[in-house]
Amino acid sequence: MDAICKATLAFFIVAGSMVTAGPAVAQGYPNRVVKIVVPFAPGGGTDVMARNIAQKLYEAWAQPVVVENRTGAGGIIGADAVAKSPPDGYTFLIGTTTTAINASLVVKSPYDMQRDLQPVAMLSFYPMAAVVPAASPVRSLQDLVALSHKQALTAGSGGNGTPQHLVLEMFKGASGAKILHIPYKGGAPALVALLGAQNDVVFSLWPECLPHVKAGKLRALAVTTETRLAQIADVPTMAEAGFASVKATGWQGVMVRAGTPKEIVAKINAEVSSIMAVPDMKARIVEQGFMPVTMGVGETEKFVSADVERWGKIIRDGNIKVE
Repeated sequence: MDAICKATLAFFIVAGSMVTAGPAVAQGYPNRVVKIVVPFAPGGGTDVMARNIAQKLYEAWAQPVVVENRTGAGGIIGADAVAKSPPDGYTFLIGTTTTAINASLVVKSPYDMQRDLQPVAMLSFYPMAAVVPAASPVRSLQDLVALSHKQALTAGSGGNGTPQHLVLEMFKGASGAKILHIPYKGGAPALVALLGAQNDVVFSLWPECLPHVKAGKLRALAVTTETRLAQIADVPTMAEAGFASVKATGWQGVMVRAGTPKEIVAKINAEVSSIMAVPDMKARIVEQGFMPVTMGVGETEKFVSADVERWGKIIRDGNIKVE
């Protein structure tokens, strides 16, 4: 066999192996522990969703799926850990609205979200609500604004750049309220502080404050969605309360390190989407205050990209900066 024939044969052997490599990689996945990184403290809405998914993935894959809380810097530390993990599909990030916000808000981020993270699958949308302690004299947003001009008020959040922080800034811009922002390492610690009367208000993720509102420990003043929530139908929307520009719906989704094989990304999307469509899973999530969502990989990529642009405009127009 001459040199040209040998080279041609070698090319076809290599090309053939490349064609079959992708499916083979996906077929063998996963064969070891999968880690889900939550960039916020335990007990918050992102943590709750991660543990919902982890249990179902374990049942589906018969492989350990562990949840790791990597808190700090408004979600940056956890996201950075995933952005620097091996691109093999064994480390997930529960990406959220905060992930999209940080792409524009954080000037010196240790990673580039759109370059280093791959959106894989959507999990849920969630509303937000302004909540105060049940013992607070504040019974409406107008009361909150009026009180802020009489005494110093503080608002907790899940951290700089989180939806709680951004919606607070939107509200301050729309109302002229004077409220000092106090960042925590997650929505759960912010609500603990609120329950202890260490702060005056939180523009909370609805799934995080829902149990406390149901228990009568917190009072909801308004919700950030266009329509009222069935669970608290007597609570007005921000628009009904006089602040139509204050509107936001958060999201949660699965992300991995960019460069993860497309076949593995597709397999994760298929499994997660299947889990989110199971009736008992949907019922549990709705009860927890989430709205379950399923999207293909391409749809998820487009949604996240559009959300980055949307929050970027809000941040620029409002001249919002990290404290």
